[in-house]
Amino acid sequence: MTTSTAPLRIGLLGTGPWARDTQAPALATHPGVELSGVWGRRPGAAEELATAHGTRAYTDDAGVDALFAVSDAVAFALPPDVQAPLAARAAAAGCHLLMDKPVATTVEAARAVAEAAAEARVASVVFCTLRFATATSAWIAEQAAADGWFTARAQWLGALYAPDSTSEYAASPWRREKGGLWDVGPHVLSVLIPVLGEVTEVTSARGPADTTHLVLRHTSGASSTVTLGLGAPRGAVGTDIELRGERGTAALPRWEDPVGSFRAAVDALAGAVRTGVPHPCDVRFGLRLTEVLARAEAGLGA
Repeated sequence: MTTSTAPLRIGLLGTGPWARDTQAPALATHPGVELSGVWGRRPGAAEELATAHGTRAYTDDAGVDALFAVSDAVAFALPPDVQAPLAARAAAAGCHLLMDKPVATTVEAARAVAEAAAEARVASVVFCTLRFATATSAWIAEQAAADGWFTARAQWLGALYAPDSTSEYAASPWRREKGGLWDVGPHVLSVLIPVLGEVTEVTSARGPADTTHLVLRHTSGASSTVTLGLGAPRGAVGTDIELRGERGTAALPRWEDPVGSFRAAVDALAGAVRTGVPHPCDVRFGLRLTEVLARAEAGLGA
């Protein structure tokens, strides 16, 4: 536990569109943060992003350790299986962790990060957007406090690969390989688990394109059905999560402002650092998400 009021020095690892459009602006404008530097695998991109926000660029393997040395915490905007080993390395260097979802796409890699964070006694937060956006975080807390949920239905379908798509994320190799299960699945699970309880059973089936269908059983006894995909046609796009139970139905509200949501995740990390109390959406929760998604992926077969 620390009572320091000095700004939290946070280094940013990553230079892609998520780092450029969300994380860097959120960190650079947060009143309680000093953006201590930007590290990237592409030197030109790291220099450009660092210059835009008045900080220093770091590159190559030695640069990672140099950034850790001048940071209290590090934020990650990297593919999950690049993120995981660097996060374990950051924890060993004494840096608190602000990770993106999923923590990793293998249980072994996610567990290694969780163990490294525990051994180093560093705080961690995994940025599952819906847990930090103002409207949705309040809604999740309200539903988690209510009893009697019977079932839930969730679908998250995007048209990332539609012929007219202009999204920069369509060029992401890991998203194309792992699909909606791993990209948007953590978002849905981050809502369902705190409300319905941990997942005890997972059944999965393939749909068209990269679509995955899940049937989940939770510790509360409730069940949920989930449809996830990035390769839907434009007319099928939509995100809906609905709960049904003794009190009727409850639907997840709309949310906006990813920069503001990321600032809230920074606040959560700062709170965990200050108090020593782990945040509910920490790296251990990230490990549990990876365990569920890995079980679902294994159920799809070859």
